Amino acid sequence: MRRELKRILLLLLVIVVVAGCGGKKEQTKNSALAMLEDSVGSNGWKRMQVSETEINISFKGVEYRAFIARTPDEKLDKVVDEMGDTYVDNRIVLRLNRGRQQLFYRAFVKNDFVSLADADFLSHAILEGLVFDKTTSEGLVFAASICYPQTDLYIPFSITLTTNGKMVVKKVDQIEEVYESEAE
Repeated sequence: MRRELKRILLLLLVIVVVAGCGGKKEQTKNSALAMLEDSVGSNGWKRMQVSETEINISFKGVEYRAFIARTPDEKLDKVVDEMGDTYVDNRIVLRLNRGRQQLFYRAFVKNDFVSLADADFLSHAILEGLVFDKTTSEGLVFAASICYPQTDLYIPFSITLTTNGKMVVKKVDQIEEVYESEAE
């Protein structure tokens, strides 16, 4: 229960930081609480809730719009935890537009991070989430995480998109680094 509380607090922190960033407006179609709830299908598989978010981002005087959608995908490999519970992994779509021009589109799955994460960890983990984090001189930065379902074991990543649609993915050693660098 303590691990679950830590995980909920971490997710709420991410939501608060994203919502509190100046110069950006966020319209969330699902409540923050709904993002934390899991559901169980008729086959007994557990899955995270579907979530969709659209965010307006101002960067170097230009307006961008990011769309992020997380969907449990039964076609992906399932993850079975120590208790024998089966979890459906997620597919997360990230789209970035400048006006009507689409600069970036990608559907992420956990295997997109295989070069940055231990294969054994990935075999027990799901792609948990992706949120807008901040802007830097390099571009727009999104935070993503892969986790053991319903635990506080996770690996955070940063995904930087340049204004010409190029992507750089890095493993973040500690999630606090992401937020400490914002304060500087």
